[in-house]
Amino acid sequence: MNTKLISNNKKAYHDYFVLEKYECGIELKGTEVKSLSLSNCSIKESLCKIIGGECFVIGMNINPYEKGNIFNVDSLRTRKLLLHKQEIRKIEEKLKLQGYTLIPLQVYFKNGKVKVEIGLCKGKKLYDKREDLKKKDMKRDMERSIRKEKG
Repeated sequence: MNTKLISNNKKAYHDYFVLEKYECGIELKGTEVKSLSLSNCSIKESLCKIIGGECFVIGMNINPYEKGNIFNVDSLRTRKLLLHKQEIRKIEEKLKLQGYTLIPLQVYFKNGKVKVEIGLCKGKKLYDKREDLKKKDMKRDMERSIRKEKG
């Protein structure tokens, strides 16, 4: 499979436990695909909501295409995600549980189509974030010491 990463949400992995991942298409208008091919996209502050049996991504910023003139649309508009109805129902059931959120994790091209990977997430507490930072620091120190021994 031919995939090219457009945007990655590293902040989501820091702030949330990712329990499940779903791949879905996204409804785009005008010159948004051309803008995405130039990697002009940010999903750091975005989230997904299910409204009326349909899934939408809110706060996803796709910068306007420079040569797009009248075909450019609002960069922060709400975009529809393309999922099967049974997937949406399954996600909606899990979202009713307390503390669960739907967060976009990645935007990428897959076989010429724009795909969004969304994750069913549970928020981390402050002590969970500190624990993750400790593990990350320990891993970095171990790798550094191994490199010094080899070099």
